[in-house]
Amino acid sequence: MYSATFTFAKGQYDGEFHRLDQAIAEAAKAIPGYLGEEAWENPTTGLISTVYYWRTLEALQQLIEHPLHVAAKQQQAKWLNGYHIVIAEVLRSYGDGGIAHPLGAAPKAGPSSQP
Repeated sequence: MYSATFTFAKGQYDGEFHRLDQAIAEAAKAIPGYLGEEAWENPTTGLISTVYYWRTLEALQQLIEHPLHVAAKQQQAKWLNGYHIVIAEVLRSYGDGGIAHPLGAAPKAGPSSQP
């Protein structure tokens, strides 16, 4: 599995940004091998980070090469005040099941439903 973490400083969004962002999200979810995503905002710095998870590097590469993604990257300076991307291989993913995660099962039910 692989992750692509997109961290950015929010700039001025417009209608074109929102349309393109939605279209890219739909394109990503349609690629076989897309596993999900999660987003975080750092209240101290104002930076936003979205982590996308992929079954294969080839699936991730499909999004990177998608025409909508290429168009967004060419125009990012209109909407963002800087960005950084980290692509990493996921070696393992685990937890206690208490929270939902794109790489894990649904959260465990409350204490009343346990045997």
